[in-house]
Amino acid sequence: MTARNKSNEINITRFYDAELSDVWDAWTDPAQVAQWWGPRGFTLTTHSKDLRPGGSWIYTMHGPDGTDYPNSTYYHEVELHKKLVYDHGANDDRPPLFRVTVLFSEVGGKTKMEMTMALPTPEAAEETRKFIKQAGGNSTWDRLAEYLEKETSDKEIFVINRSFDAPLDLMFEMWTQPEHFSRWLPPTGFEMKFIEASITPGGTSTYSMSNGQGMTMYGRVTYLEIRRPDRIVYTQQFIDVDGNISRHPALATWPETMLTVVQLAAEGSDQTRVTVTWEPYGTVTPEELAAFVQLRSGMTLGWTGSFDKLEEFLASK
Repeated sequence: MTARNKSNEINITRFYDAELSDVWDAWTDPAQVAQWWGPRGFTLTTHSKDLRPGGSWIYTMHGPDGTDYPNSTYYHEVELHKKLVYDHGANDDRPPLFRVTVLFSEVGGKTKMEMTMALPTPEAAEETRKFIKQAGGNSTWDRLAEYLEKETSDKEIFVINRSFDAPLDLMFEMWTQPEHFSRWLPPTGFEMKFIEASITPGGTSTYSMSNGQGMTMYGRVTYLEIRRPDRIVYTQQFIDVDGNISRHPALATWPETMLTVVQLAAEGSDQTRVTVTWEPYGTVTPEELAAFVQLRSGMTLGWTGSFDKLEEFLASK
């Protein structure tokens, strides 16, 4: 979900830990935009780009199934390091789908990106919201965060965002109360049970996840930081039934320890944006790092499934 102002608009806000000029260049340089534009699994070919009012960007998105999606973007406003206004989604067979305004600003050492997609009607906006969600379009802005982190620190990370219709304090409880956390986090078809739970700074929790068909996994979470109401940091490992460190049951090259950073931000009085950053932690082999990078699409699917369950759980409350 996304924060909304007018019913015919879709609004997206992201903060990036990068210089404003670097974020602008990532958006406007064809070589850089090709590294992150589009849902996970998509690639991009730019045929021409004329970044000026009245100019255009002609490109083709290539889906993971081999389908090509021709696109033409037409620029109305270009203010260096500040603003882009353009029509999006046109091709030879259709007019633009909507008008996009992107504002860039520096806030507290980070870069704030505010995007508004304006559609002709509220009904068109609702259909576009559904399409973006089904196509994984919001992962585009997560891929941008990953690209910027790689460029600035040479570190590989995974990022996923979701906005929920829940106030900030309630969302914090969803992550820090075992009876809530276990209801939505496990993969679809699995049931999660805490063996011991100490969700406090320095605390350790252990749990099991079972699918009811003979498969049971065990894990350990160690909490490094818990700052109410907006930040939770923990490491996570697979363990065996006796508490010894083990490996992912289906992937021996998965990193032994993962670091999870959860950031919560209020979007109005009754909506919260969740940003999860995931990365290998401690000693990591080249094979483990490669497995992590190659499986980002799978991570998106896994977290999306958990977030869908969280949405349902919140709705039931």
